[in-house]
Amino acid sequence: MFSTTGLFSKVECPEAAQCQLPSCLFSHSISPKENLIEESSVPAITASTPNVDSANIDSRPKKRRRINTDDGRVVNSSKVVWSDTSTTYISSSPTDGSKSKSTIKECLPKSTTRTISPPPLRKKSRSVETGRAPTGLSTTPHYEVDLVNGSTARERRPGESLNPRMLKKPPASHVVRLKLLKLLHEQMLRLNKEVQTSTDSAKGALELSEAELITAALDEEFKTARDDPQVYTNVLKLRIVALKRMKLEEWKKERLKQIAQDFPKKIPPEVKKSFATLDTGLSSIEELLLLPKLITAQDSLSKHGYVTCLPSEAEIEQARKGVDTSQGWEQCDRCKSRFQVFPGRRADDGALTSGGSCTYHFGKPRRPAKEKSDTGHKDTVHSCCGQQIGTPGCVTAESHVFKVSENKRLALIMPFKKTTNIGSITPENAVCFDCEMGYTTLGMELIRLTATAWPDGKEILDVLVRPLGEVLDLNSRFSGVWPKHFNDAVQHTEGSPPPELSNETGEQERRLSMVNSPSEARELLLTHLTTTTPLIGHALENDLNSARIIHPAIIDTVILYPHPRGLPIRHGLKMLVKKHLNRDIQMGGAQGHDSKEDARAAGELVRLKVKETWKAMQAEGWTVSRGEFSPPLAGGPIPAPGISVPESGELRLKRLYP
Repeated sequence: MFSTTGLFSKVECPEAAQCQLPSCLFSHSISPKENLIEESSVPAITASTPNVDSANIDSRPKKRRRINTDDGRVVNSSKVVWSDTSTTYISSSPTDGSKSKSTIKECLPKSTTRTISPPPLRKKSRSVETGRAPTGLSTTPHYEVDLVNGSTARERRPGESLNPRMLKKPPASHVVRLKLLKLLHEQMLRLNKEVQTSTDSAKGALELSEAELITAALDEEFKTARDDPQVYTNVLKLRIVALKRMKLEEWKKERLKQIAQDFPKKIPPEVKKSFATLDTGLSSIEELLLLPKLITAQDSLSKHGYVTCLPSEAEIEQARKGVDTSQGWEQCDRCKSRFQVFPGRRADDGALTSGGSCTYHFGKPRRPAKEKSDTGHKDTVHSCCGQQIGTPGCVTAESHVFKVSENKRLALIMPFKKTTNIGSITPENAVCFDCEMGYTTLGMELIRLTATAWPDGKEILDVLVRPLGEVLDLNSRFSGVWPKHFNDAVQHTEGSPPPELSNETGEQERRLSMVNSPSEARELLLTHLTTTTPLIGHALENDLNSARIIHPAIIDTVILYPHPRGLPIRHGLKMLVKKHLNRDIQMGGAQGHDSKEDARAAGELVRLKVKETWKAMQAEGWTVSRGEFSPPLAGGPIPAPGISVPESGELRLKRLYP
């Protein structure tokens, strides 16, 4: 290692007489008697010293260290005993208690008697202050040590600070982004204070906390910086000017839209306000005159699953034989497993189905949207839980359920009926129609029927329906019908609405009336229909099949707004309303849908299509005046079949919708 220079020749060897090195660097001239601490001494045990056995002493590390005392003497560290409870040195030389204490005190260096100060607190990083980890850093939570109690506690992260979020390629310098962010936050803060000082009953849901305001400003600035980097500065400046000029009512509407997107289940009833009515540029009579242009041709209805003719007796008899042969065995509509149904209950134990509980995914399969950073393939997942196709279900139901789709078997349960002009007491000009279905021992049956007038959306009929079979599952997540609705329902009486019912919070809830069978509900609807009355809805083949109705004048939003990839793929009503009308429906979450809301939404989509049709006619040169449409060429109003003279809009309306 290095050559000796005699620097240790005057220093006593720590091992003294026990040293076995042939050429030791230390001095061995001092006799063992003059050593400060004797080799043969026994450690002194005091009242404050814990019991230390020989095994524990021998297990200590035997590293030799020199300890310099205050008077310059040297103490061999191997003669010092370390206590388990405190950093105390106990000398091994004295045998009496009085001398032991003084020797211990003399042997201790200054560094062991000084008060130990705690380590300095580490300065919190920006990621802790903002609650967001910087890009590229680990997001693993770290812990702080409690210096007083000696315990570790997870650090609480406060909200974000008003500082632009990091981007790999920022559209502007940090100074510019920070300045625009502060101006944006300033205008949002001003509008939020106006909400707090307003007298609106829903201000509690509309106002934002300080942390939420900062997050809202950060979200908007970050979205603009990420999506529109080329025009980032201009977009934000225009947004700041718009907020500066924005009135309180406009800010409330903007907040309502944001609440509907972020927290659809938490919207209080008083916040749910109607959106602006769609303006088609036509009167109600003129809209009804153009409506027949949207009726689907009869030959096209069969392709979309509509029943256009009554099943024959031979087909119904064939379906009866098939049901008898199957002995009640069906395939579950949810988990696709086989089970047996017992209409009227099994005699042995009263069960309605076999196979026990049903575990399934209620969400439809979908392929996750790819991000810019994604390069690999993404598997199809269930929209309910995000799990891949083929994984065990995320929801468990009490029993399996099934659905009947064949027309002949549907007619076996309840026969179909065509609409006629006979028996229509109060026919409407056009009707929006929607049904809710639940699972019974006879398949999927009608449990709620709703009809509204078009184009004003006035309620015509809304009743609960007692199904023919025993109920297996009301399908409440989608139907919106729960057992409490049947418990609170009253018998339907024509012309008298059911009384209201007070809920747990004291608010008045509207009761639904109930009819005793699906055929009774069908007869109520047929009193408002004729063969020429346009029936409007979304995927009406399911609703008409559940009510066993055959109707020729169908306006289906699935047909009006087809999917680009064609059948059997189709758009959902919720997506169509959001895309074309910028409105949110079916926001009840697990509470289910509202058939009245769905019927009116389908009617609004048809009104939008009427607006587009009229716009195309105007481009061709058509005009309208006092309910009369004039073609592009001279000749007056639209010629009607069998009528050679012009007629008024009201007369033509009565002829088209008798």
